[in-house]
Amino acid sequence: MMIKPIFNKVLAENANLVNYAQAKTQPPPRCTQPKGLSSGGINIGYEAVDRHLGTPFEDKVALRWISKKDQIVELSYHQLSKQSSAFGSLLNQLGLASGSRIFSLIGRRPELYIAALGTLKAGCVFTPLFSAFGPEPIRSRMEIGEANVVVTTVSLYRKKLKSWWRELPHLKAILLVDGNPDNEEGCFDFHLLMGSADPQYPTARTLPEDTALLHFTSGTTGKPKGVLHVHQAVEHHLLSAFYALDLKPTDTYWCTADPGWVTGTTYGIIAPLCIGVTMIVDEAEFDAERWYKILQDQHVTVWYTAPTAIRMLMKAGDTLPCQFDLTALRFMASVGEPLNPEAVEWSNRVLKMPFHDNWWQTETGGIMIANYPSEPIKPGSMGQPLPGIEAAIIIDDEQGHLVEASTPMTIGELAVRAGWPSMFRGYLNQAEKYAQCFNGEWYLSGDLAMMDEDGYFWFVGRKDDLIKSSGHLIGPFEVESVLMEHPAVAEVGVIGIPDPVAGQLVKAFVALKPGISADDDLRQALLGLARKRLGAAVAPKEIAFRTNLPKTRSGKIMRRLLKARELGLPEGDTSTLESDEQ
Repeated sequence: MMIKPIFNKVLAENANLVNYAQAKTQPPPRCTQPKGLSSGGINIGYEAVDRHLGTPFEDKVALRWISKKDQIVELSYHQLSKQSSAFGSLLNQLGLASGSRIFSLIGRRPELYIAALGTLKAGCVFTPLFSAFGPEPIRSRMEIGEANVVVTTVSLYRKKLKSWWRELPHLKAILLVDGNPDNEEGCFDFHLLMGSADPQYPTARTLPEDTALLHFTSGTTGKPKGVLHVHQAVEHHLLSAFYALDLKPTDTYWCTADPGWVTGTTYGIIAPLCIGVTMIVDEAEFDAERWYKILQDQHVTVWYTAPTAIRMLMKAGDTLPCQFDLTALRFMASVGEPLNPEAVEWSNRVLKMPFHDNWWQTETGGIMIANYPSEPIKPGSMGQPLPGIEAAIIIDDEQGHLVEASTPMTIGELAVRAGWPSMFRGYLNQAEKYAQCFNGEWYLSGDLAMMDEDGYFWFVGRKDDLIKSSGHLIGPFEVESVLMEHPAVAEVGVIGIPDPVAGQLVKAFVALKPGISADDDLRQALLGLARKRLGAAVAPKEIAFRTNLPKTRSGKIMRRLLKARELGLPEGDTSTLESDEQ
């Protein structure tokens, strides 16, 4: 794919923009620098596994997989290199050329990681799909992305692909990781083909601007957008993992994000393997006791999880973690949505260390802003920009032009100066929408935020989520965080609803912890807490109790869906919806 003109221009004018040597703490170690291909060029798959061959890391455990039934399978870097090369050979045997698009629809199984790395080493484009998607969101993404191959299981194939996959003109093969019992034409036994593939198959000579990853992100309306990333992105994957997650080759690392999402690919496959850690992969779904046991038994040192999971751990109680030895754990981070201050305070009190929040998007390809391990945490803050990343708050001036805010704690749109290596290079077949993401040299994130006098950024809400009430600008996250402090509250979603006098009024939707009943006394207590902490102008005027709040499968509360249902508006793309309000 050709690089976009806007990126060419910015990169040329900011040749020294990504200068990580100006780090606040220390210059990056050699393990965070891509090695590069001997033939020239750069390849993410090579950096993740083959760079370790012929080094002391070659026989180190790269991936330790824990099955739902507690079976453990280990793959060394040498074994992972051979198997990923064999998968590249397999693609070649199927007639797939460089640039072909390989989709995965599979849970956290070793074959997923082999396929992802093998796809990249073969010069093809890897696209992960979340295995809990229904047939329609799967089909729409495969149609938009023009999928050539899908790696999946027999069960998922029968439930979600079998009835329609032959209608897609670009789809050539289905690779089934647990055999081909139906012996269908076009379906192949993954392991049977791998047995005859070449484990020495050479890595393709990919260049920095060759497309490597295609991720899908949902919009508020219309179909999901395909976000394109290139092989050069690995430069930022490595450095951001070092600066934001404090990853070192000696670590045992656990990222709980599903590889069907960008976090689970960037920081659940690519970055940790590039650095040379031992990576823990758990096939099972969330269970608080199981998670604490994994942290204990696997001696996890660095843990990267999501606010939804943290809140579920909080629900499970303060005494449960006391039953486990978590002394190996030295660093914890959170991503997926803003981390409420009470979660940081809870982890400090119960786990004896804080969760470090950070901010990035599918479009940024990697962490942009983070609470550094070496810097004080301000609970509720996203942290500070990584070395080489320039972020700002953009507002409209009196003439209607977009300018940088000069006063601390001014609400505006969070923007990042373009040109970092993992910046997305386009939306697939949507050049106009891509161009709308930029104002000159600034990438406009669509997130509203503030920057304080110390350079810490504070999330306010999505641009469309901002509430304007009686002249006040109210960020839903601020209101949600206060209501979350009440011991009865599990989750909160806040929206603005129309009001003929105030313009909008704040309404909160509240899900309670198990065993707690909703009644008017609790409603009044929550309203009183909000008024006391936020003031009458900002506090919600209405509170509605719900059994569940609508969330994406990655755990983000869908405020836009709450608003659409409240006001009877179109719901837009709901393909990533996990749970529904009741």
